Amino acid sequence: MERIVPVDPQTAQGKAKELLDAVKAKLGLVPNMTRAMAVSPAVLEAYLGISGALAHGVLPPTVREQLALDVGQANGCDYCVSAHSAIGKRVGLNEQAVLDSRRGHSSDPKTDALLRFARTLVEKRGLVTDADVAAVREAGGGDAEIAEVVAHVGLNTFTNYFNTVAATTIDFPKAPALPA
Repeated sequence: MERIVPVDPQTAQGKAKELLDAVKAKLGLVPNMTRAMAVSPAVLEAYLGISGALAHGVLPPTVREQLALDVGQANGCDYCVSAHSAIGKRVGLNEQAVLDSRRGHSSDPKTDALLRFARTLVEKRGLVTDADVAAVREAGGGDAEIAEVVAHVGLNTFTNYFNTVAATTIDFPKAPALPA
């Protein structure tokens, strides 16, 4: 049962209505996460702002989704893993890439280094070493990629925690448990 009662887009008012209308205009639907965030328009606006800004970064959509899957799995967020499994497939990830991303790996060496770095950020709560950063650089990642991975880990940790606290109802096909 949901712990935060989502806002009904049909009865929303003020800033919440404005933001939910913008989500619907962009996506064609209003996911339960954004409906729950709309209880505090400031929270929804913060989420939309950072995710919108990062959409214009150097990381391509596939890598952004792989990072979301990696972080969501590391943080145990079923809502986010389910959402990003579906979104990842829409941006070109196949089933194996989705599963690998959830494990923090990729067949592409640069993406693999970025995912490993993201997982290290989560596990070490940001306390990475020079060697952790050097591994990204050795795989071809630069300062912009490193900075954006940190931002994506922050964004996804925020949504992971939010959905876990809110007990958001999953409105995407539920991602299966990872095979052993």
